[in-house]
Amino acid sequence: MSEGNSVKIFFRFYSDILEEETTETLLAEIENKEYDYYKLSSIPFYVPKIASGDIVWAEYNESEGMLTYRKTIQPSGNSTIHAIILDDSYNINAICEFLDNMGCRSETLNQNYFALEVPANIDYIPVKRKLDELEKEGILDYAESCLSEKHEYKNISFGS
Repeated sequence: MSEGNSVKIFFRFYSDILEEETTETLLAEIENKEYDYYKLSSIPFYVPKIASGDIVWAEYNESEGMLTYRKTIQPSGNSTIHAIILDDSYNINAICEFLDNMGCRSETLNQNYFALEVPANIDYIPVKRKLDELEKEGILDYAESCLSEKHEYKNISFGS
């Protein structure tokens, strides 16, 4: 279940991406053991409205046999973007490396699907513009699965 300060937290939810009830396990660090608070360290591939760095409350669940997510205590301000490569002629690693150079780390699930973390301190405008450009060119499709208040459109001015 845990290695040192690292634990696994079980999430059960309805996935709009998969269009079914599903589960995912995310890595986290113990934030406050007394209150069962944990800080997520992995980027979710499917869990909506969750981002790495979020502080969550999780309890041990007998039927699941592991720590199970109960609620988010404090959002990190990070955003999570889920993307799928539509054009197989594009290398997912090259796209992820480009986004990494913009300050956004990513994790790939396979050759066509990745999860992107947009840290709270990163300006989302250039990242969104690049994602929109890749989408318009038919290279990928993406969903803003967890858009933090800092990155929401009401806080972004695209100019006139």
